[in-house]
Amino acid sequence: MDELLYLDTAATTPVRREVLETMWPYLTGDFGNPSSHHQLGERAAHAVQAARATIAEQLGCRPSEIVFTSGGTEADNLAIKGIVLGSPRGRHVVTTVVEHEAVRESADHLRRLHGFEVTELPVDGDGLVPPEALGAALRPDTTLVSIQHANNEIGTVQPIRELAALAREAGVPFHTDAVQSADALDVGLEVLGVDALSIAGHKLGAPKGIGALAVRGALPLEPLLHGGGQERGRRSGTENVAGVVGLATALALAALERPQTVRVVSARDTIIDGVLARVPGAFLTGSRAQRLPNHASFCFPGTSGEAVLLELEARGIVCSSGSACAAGSDEPSPVLLALGIAPEVAQTAVRFTLPADVTPAQASEVVDRVVAAVSAVGGLATR
Repeated sequence: MDELLYLDTAATTPVRREVLETMWPYLTGDFGNPSSHHQLGERAAHAVQAARATIAEQLGCRPSEIVFTSGGTEADNLAIKGIVLGSPRGRHVVTTVVEHEAVRESADHLRRLHGFEVTELPVDGDGLVPPEALGAALRPDTTLVSIQHANNEIGTVQPIRELAALAREAGVPFHTDAVQSADALDVGLEVLGVDALSIAGHKLGAPKGIGALAVRGALPLEPLLHGGGQERGRRSGTENVAGVVGLATALALAALERPQTVRVVSARDTIIDGVLARVPGAFLTGSRAQRLPNHASFCFPGTSGEAVLLELEARGIVCSSGSACAAGSDEPSPVLLALGIAPEVAQTAVRFTLPADVTPAQASEVVDRVVAAVSAVGGLATR
């Protein structure tokens, strides 16, 4: 087999060595419960407080505005259900047709069990939400707007600051799912102009099972989990001390490395340009200009996306057809359908999400292997 290249960082990332090293003491000697009033517990509580301060600094908020969760899904659920049920000014929620399932299913829960009306905004062919569509959807009874920062399937980055400003003018709280963008883009309540923001550790080089919600302190937040009153009563349950420490380390490292994204952007563009030039009929999904720096996603009409993935893995490339959360589904991606792509073409989608240390030589090699794989599957006369 050729050299193995892992190009599925949108699904998950390996735990960074620096992250693991900062976590290790809290998995071994300093294993205390941060709610315990003894030496071990106090050391754990201090570690949580220090990590909370680090994450708050990175996300542009106060430490008291950080709520630790089990991951991005819980953070999205807490934001949407918690803000809406904490202080509903009406029974209307606005989101989009291209949100992650955690957002869409949370909104649907409010519709089914609490009688809310949910408006899903359309997107254009690049996956972008037209600001005028949001402006037209806002009503006096709108309680929350939730629009993702960047899409995990197509890489499109939304103009969140502009969209959030429209909601602010109408007095409506705005939440963004920044799970897919927090590693590569500047995110935070002030940077994006939002009221709540979700992140997940395993997209940043921290372990699975830890995430956070940054939410402005002025917003009432109804908890989803009830119990001992941890996290200022907003999320009961013993804190994952090692995970919290790891998340803080990973987020700080990501911020330090963001100025170096020019290399991964160059690799991404090499892949995009090479594939489009050499595979007849292939087209990019999502916006070319407003795109995550490490994200290249295509449809290959005349092939099977799953067959292309198998061929690529046989050639040493690990990638995906889209959201890992929807893996195993036989249905075409709702995100791709929302872009106006035909169902049979949507099922030919393949996504490459690059690690930060990808090299130009590897990017060129990816193009060669993609061309070979698509040719083998589709019998296409590649260039």
